[in-house]
Amino acid sequence: MGFYQVIRTQKIPADLDMVWDFISAPENLKKITPASMGFEITSGGNNQEMYEGMIISYRVRPILNINTTWVTEITHIKPQTYFIDEQRVGPYKMWHHEHQLEKIEGGVLMTDIVSYQPPFGWIGNLANTLIIRKKLQAIFDYRTLALEEIFGKWEKSD
Repeated sequence: MGFYQVIRTQKIPADLDMVWDFISAPENLKKITPASMGFEITSGGNNQEMYEGMIISYRVRPILNINTTWVTEITHIKPQTYFIDEQRVGPYKMWHHEHQLEKIEGGVLMTDIVSYQPPFGWIGNLANTLIIRKKLQAIFDYRTLALEEIFGKWEKSD
């Protein structure tokens, strides 16, 4: 049974409060998710402020255009710093996603740490090698571009 991580960082040229308000609002998830995923929030009350214990349910098409129900719980929040969502029902055996924000000169450094286990033992491990990891990378690539469209592209030299 494999355990995997995807870690992505992005520098965003915006105020910390603006970035936090955007990424911590469930209704904004669709704006940063590829349309091909068929992402729809199915739980109510998603235009309210995020809180620990919040359950959010979605309908997504992660692979082969098959609709899947995905339910996550917001398990930890430190405003303007991080929040964690964990899968309760969905396509993975285990999913833990930490969204971190750090104020830096000229904007915000956003770090995502996704820890996951595919289902189905060795078959899931093979699927991760062939499909899942690439799909996750593509989703984060899309999200990077979507956030650049919303907040602007990082232009500072590093």
